[in-house]
Amino acid sequence: MAATDREMNPESEKLQFRLDVPFPSPGDAAIALGSLSPDREPRKGGIDKQLTVTDRTLTVRWSADEARILRVSVDSFLDNLSLVLETMQMFAPPASQ
Repeated sequence: MAATDREMNPESEKLQFRLDVPFPSPGDAAIALGSLSPDREPRKGGIDKQLTVTDRTLTVRWSADEARILRVSVDSFLDNLSLVLETMQMFAPPASQ
């Protein structure tokens, strides 16, 4: 009996989402990564989130079993990202003119 595509590659039927967030500098991207990385998904299983920084871009990749779980995770991440951006803007050194 041949294995189905899902049996051979369970990731093939998962929902995928990717978000690239550009920052003014690599240091700002690293600060955002450090602030957002500790937040683990509250539910065990069903979703995977990976954060990486390349140069000045924070990349977030999600893989989920269900659309609802993916939506909740992305929504929560965007709320946290918004807070991080506001905080960084408030405490950033003044831009030289």
